[in-house]
Amino acid sequence: MRSPANIKREIEARLKTYLSRDSTGIRHEVLTFFVRIRSTTIPDLYTLLSRTFTISYHSIASMVGIIASRIGILRVRRDQESPNAVYELKDEYVGMVTRLLDSG
Repeated sequence: MRSPANIKREIEARLKTYLSRDSTGIRHEVLTFFVRIRSTTIPDLYTLLSRTFTISYHSIASMVGIIASRIGILRVRRDQESPNAVYELKDEYVGMVTRLLDSG
């Protein structure tokens, strides 16, 4: 069984790799938004990002899905009043994400 420290190191390595392949700056912007706001829905994130980037709704949904499932720093919550899932940055990763965004 992996220790919490090993899991954090693995997540940090995945996040570094993910950010290193960001040629347009959109991945940095998505993560910066999560650090600032902490939780959002795909439609809200799409509205914000489509002002600056030429990107489709499905691309945003895919990007957030990868951050949530493969990297593992987002929590997904279903809101009863809304048909959209709410994605939240896990508290234990705020510092790591902020540090990696500042260093990149």
